Amino acid sequence: MTIVELRDVRKVYPLGKVEVEAVKGVSFGLEKGDFVSIAGPSGSGKTTILNMIGCVDRPSAGSVVINGHATKDLKDKDLTTLRHETLGFIFQSFNLIPVLNVRENIEFPLLLGRERVPKKDKAQWIDYLIEEVGLSQWRDHKPNELSGGQRQRVAIARALVTKPEIVLADEPTANLDSSTGEQILALMKKINREMETTFIFSTHDAKIVGLADHVIRLRDGLVIENVRNGKNMGEAVGDLMENSVAENSAMMGSKAPSPADAPKAGS
Repeated sequence: MTIVELRDVRKVYPLGKVEVEAVKGVSFGLEKGDFVSIAGPSGSGKTTILNMIGCVDRPSAGSVVINGHATKDLKDKDLTTLRHETLGFIFQSFNLIPVLNVRENIEFPLLLGRERVPKKDKAQWIDYLIEEVGLSQWRDHKPNELSGGQRQRVAIARALVTKPEIVLADEPTANLDSSTGEQILALMKKINREMETTFIFSTHDAKIVGLADHVIRLRDGLVIENVRNGKNMGEAVGDLMENSVAENSAMMGSKAPSPADAPKAGS
C-alpha cells in the first residue's frame, strides 16, 4: 500500500531577484511499513522534500499525497490535523522542552490534539514507550540530565506517542557518536518492525542507507537512484542489532513488553 506519493514535485525559493529551484520535478512512492532513506549531499533537496512530506512546506508545483490526502488541496487547519494525527517527527537537535522531564516531554503531543485520551490509557501507553526506548530509570530526569543518546530516545518516544503511521527523521544520528548512533538505529528498526510504523529519513549516514529497505538518492534537486534493498536488509539489521544488543539490554534492565501488550488504538 502506497502511503506517500510525490508527483512531479518542484520547490522554488525566491532569493533576492533570482529564484532557486531546490527540487526539480521529483516523483516517487513509498510503501506503508517501509524504512526509507532519502540520501544525498548538502543542497541536494532531501530536507526540502522531508519538509513537504511533513506538511511543513508546500510544493511550488506538482503534488504530495500523504495517506490519500493531496496536501495542496488542504486548508491550514486540515494540514495541522493531518500532521498531528498521521506524522511524527524526530529532529537532529532533539528539540526537547528543557523544563519538562522525560515523561512530560513524551506526553506533550497528546496535550495538543483535539481527542482527549482517558488518563489511565494515556499513562499505560506512555509507560510502554518509556520502557520500549529503555528510559525507565530516567523518566523523571530533565533533558540537561541526559546524554545525547538518551535525549534522542526521548525524541523517538515522543514521535510515537500519537501513534502516527509515518515518522520523519531529519539526520537523527548527526549529533551522536557512532556507537550511540548504531543503538538509536537499531531501536528505530525494531520499532519499525514491531509497530509497522513507516520511517522516512533525510540523511547522508551510510549506516542508515545500508539499513533501509528503500533508498532514494538525490543530487541537485533530482532523483538519481530509486531502489529497494530487500535482499541484504536482513543481514544488515542482524549485524546492527548484534552490535548494540549488549548496551541496549544494560539500559533497559529488563525485557520490554511486546507491542501486543501495548494499549490499542484510541488509547
